[in-house]
Amino acid sequence: MTALSSKINTLLLITLSLFIFSCGGSKKKKAAKNQVIVHELSDVDMLNPTNYQSASGAYLFSKIHQTLLSVDFKTLDIIPVLAKSRPQIEETDEGQLLITYEIRPEAKWDNGQPITAKDMEFSLKVIKNPKVDCHRIRPYFEFIDSMIFYDDPMKFTFLCKEKYILAEVETGDFTVLPKHIYDPKGLMEQFSISDLNREGNELSANPAIVEFANEYNSPKFQREKGFIVGSGPYEFVEWQTGQRITLIRKKNWWGDALTSENVRFEAYPQKLIYETINDHATAITALKAQKIDIMRAIPPKYFTELPQSEKFNKNFNSYSPMAMVYAYLGINTKLPKFSDKKVRHALAHLVDVDKIIKTIEYGLAQRVIGPVHPVKSGYNKDIKPRDYNIDKAKSLLAEAGWEDSNGNGTLDKMIDGELVEFTIQYIYNSGNDRRKATGLIFQEECRKVGIDVTVTPQEWSVFLENTKNHRFEMYYGAWVGSPFPNDHKQIYHTDSYNGGSNYVGFGNAETDALIEEMRSELDEAKRNELEKEFQEILHDEAAYIYMFAPKERIAIHNRFENADAYVMRPGYWESGLKVASSQAE
Repeated sequence: MTALSSKINTLLLITLSLFIFSCGGSKKKKAAKNQVIVHELSDVDMLNPTNYQSASGAYLFSKIHQTLLSVDFKTLDIIPVLAKSRPQIEETDEGQLLITYEIRPEAKWDNGQPITAKDMEFSLKVIKNPKVDCHRIRPYFEFIDSMIFYDDPMKFTFLCKEKYILAEVETGDFTVLPKHIYDPKGLMEQFSISDLNREGNELSANPAIVEFANEYNSPKFQREKGFIVGSGPYEFVEWQTGQRITLIRKKNWWGDALTSENVRFEAYPQKLIYETINDHATAITALKAQKIDIMRAIPPKYFTELPQSEKFNKNFNSYSPMAMVYAYLGINTKLPKFSDKKVRHALAHLVDVDKIIKTIEYGLAQRVIGPVHPVKSGYNKDIKPRDYNIDKAKSLLAEAGWEDSNGNGTLDKMIDGELVEFTIQYIYNSGNDRRKATGLIFQEECRKVGIDVTVTPQEWSVFLENTKNHRFEMYYGAWVGSPFPNDHKQIYHTDSYNGGSNYVGFGNAETDALIEEMRSELDEAKRNELEKEFQEILHDEAAYIYMFAPKERIAIHNRFENADAYVMRPGYWESGLKVASSQAE
């Protein structure tokens, strides 16, 4: 062997040794990142915790912001978060409620300052400021008349002017905001809760009220880093429009010592990424490729097909608990062609709900007759949903004066001296194929009776804005419920038509009075009877065509050792997921 060949052999041995040493763990599975990537079908509308409309926004910023109380999504029990315990509730001789809280001594803002009773007052003032764009939630806090403070800055009492079925829930459920971030000028300091309960133009025109609201409603408090700040375990880092929103875990978060106390203090991943993929097929591909860890509201067709994928079965688990949700078609009752309830009844007979459940929902849903979930005791089982019935629809439309007078194949009617062709624009949020498919089924059934339906997709933010401002004829919607008693004021009271969520224009003095009576009836049996009466009116008015309560359709990566799914939306708690110890970095 020559000297040269000896050197070559030596180099080869060294190289081989280095290769073996460096790749000795090649058979070991690559460590998983301590992060969770959650699929979103579209961007949230905003990250302002009082002004938002989309439910996905609420799921996201619940990791940034906190409340006094919350719900254990496993047991559905009320649990304390910022509060030391559930409040003490007393009823006065005058029928008022005194609800007293104490704040946890550990609770702090990111700057190290304690969270106090004054922070609770400020946060409630934000909601009660008449110029803040939170009309949707304001009715829930009308019953709070004032606050009582004590020498102990961590203790306070809400004085509530009346009994309210959600008194404990709502006094503990508003987002607590850091005043030094959201009101650095102290504009709201000159007003008390009692001041803000006054009605009239004087308060709305107050310069401080207007200045604060203009600033608070502005885009910077909706999506800019440094202006979306709360006491929760995660901080907002970045929003790449149409792509993703990223949150990172705070270092030395005050709640770390309370992880074992309840589920709302579980915050294990170092990063939460909310990935926007607005096409379901593309999202499913990303899921199988493990570029997404969690996907909810999977279209039923895909959900039933996923278990056939070896790749999916190897890496994911699927879950389908019952959802606290109801799906419906909303009709703009303020439009002349829909003002006659016979017409709305006819349209209800043209929605083949059983077919929609079978062919679009793949049987993963239960038919409903109103906004009360079937699992609740107030659900009116005596109401039978309107059947799919072409002949009945034709008869009702004829009774309402609709006929094809000009022989063009479309029904028409003289309204305010003008011949109006019966056309309907059905809108839905783009990217939702099931809502599109429902519209196409409805379109075909309407064609059979002489109604021309166009099925129109709208980008999510546009869709929300149009429904909120009543710029629609019919739309496909869904409302997310809770395990608590129903307060129908936000959606069904006439006061909620402008600024609230009564998009369709439902209601009159009778239904308003019924809603108010339910809000103050603490006896569950009596309230259930009122609920059933209310559902009968809703069924008769048919401003909404109620369809079904779906089952959740969720996939979660199996690299998390404690993954599970729950009835409460979104159906999982991403910040509580732990990477299996065998895979963690």
